[in-house]
Amino acid sequence: MRSWEKFQKITFEEIEKGKAAYQKNSNDGWIAVIQHYFVTAWLPKNGTPREFYTHKLDGGLYAAGVIVPGGAIAAGATGTVSVPLYAGPEEQRKLADIAPGLDRTVDYGLLTVIAEPLYWVLEWFYRWVGNWGVAIILLTVVIKLLFYPLSAASYRSMAKMRVVAPKMQRIKDQYGNDRQRMQQAMMELYKTEQINPLGGCMPIVVQIPVFIALYWVLLASVELRHAPFTLWITDLASPDPWFILPLLMGATMIIQTRLNPEPPDPVQAKVMKIMPVVFSVFFFFFPAGLVLYWLVNNVLSIAQQWQITRKLEREAAAAPHKR
Repeated sequence: MRSWEKFQKITFEEIEKGKAAYQKNSNDGWIAVIQHYFVTAWLPKNGTPREFYTHKLDGGLYAAGVIVPGGAIAAGATGTVSVPLYAGPEEQRKLADIAPGLDRTVDYGLLTVIAEPLYWVLEWFYRWVGNWGVAIILLTVVIKLLFYPLSAASYRSMAKMRVVAPKMQRIKDQYGNDRQRMQQAMMELYKTEQINPLGGCMPIVVQIPVFIALYWVLLASVELRHAPFTLWITDLASPDPWFILPLLMGATMIIQTRLNPEPPDPVQAKVMKIMPVVFSVFFFFFPAGLVLYWLVNNVLSIAQQWQITRKLEREAAAAPHKR
């Protein structure tokens, strides 16, 4: 339901509980019923009075509509009331042309402020290359470039931890089961080497909102429904039928785990080794387009991390000779 002052989304459960009995007089706006990928909307002419309503009917049915005035009709005369009805796919460009704000029926939730620009860029790439899968890859490259400085700082921190791994092992051997003294010694080592032990988590944390927003873009955009990529991927909005992309994504996570320094906590180290398997299974049920994004992102991250790690390891190996 839409008026220019407010967009109000009402669920059938709310109507069932009597929480959404809604009647409002307005001179603008439309009312619509949304189903995944599709929408049906009554679109009264702008600048004319109308009244929106919703209520529960008998037999498990619900009503949502708009009442418009019929005007005065003289005795013996006839009159006509015409209200356009749209029923079809939620193609955002088409909806925006049909009625102001109708494209808002494509709901990205709380992360709309991130999801909408992602969709605009994704659509622009599609109009350029003509393939939604390739467009997703190009969008991934753009996102990776935007996060490049943050990722580089994080990978440098992890690379430094790999370089000082022998010193950390000596601390473990020295203090044995005295976890408190071992933690204090490690914190002093981090301070001396200017290492942030939590720095490696930052790229993942920052990308989580982007990941969720892109998930909603791929889930809600009818343009990706039955959109082929290549070979066995014939629908980017559905899971990979052969699970190849999730397995490849899990393989890239294993490579990333080996590039990262091993956590000092044995339990945490075991969790990090299990995560690629868990994520692979988890991604079996995600849209192929989303898995494609994460796979390409991992490949780019591996290349960046490997380059930074190799550089710092060479510098560390050369440091004693300089002394």
